[in-house]
Amino acid sequence: MLILAIIIGGMAVGWIAQFLLGRNSREIDWRIAFLAGIGGSFVGGLLASLIAGDGLALRPSGIIGSIVGAVVITLAWQQVNKKRLEAALAAANKKPWDKS
Repeated sequence: MLILAIIIGGMAVGWIAQFLLGRNSREIDWRIAFLAGIGGSFVGGLLASLIAGDGLALRPSGIIGSIVGAVVITLAWQQVNKKRLEAALAAANKKPWDKS
């Protein structure tokens, strides 16, 4: 039951991160929401809770840290995808006689 709560909580934090970033599409990328939520909760939430002195208990500092961590991970993922898309478009538009 705890694992299910962690998964749902992580997806909720990831959804909040995507909402805060104002994604252009209406759809939520649940794969990224899950990964960013879990990663953000682990890194950001743990660091924020320990810095605030709350320990490992569920406190507002940990929740805010989780959201901040998920936002950072989501931003990084969006930048990687943007560069990947630009490279693919550049390769598709390259003419065979271009040497560069």
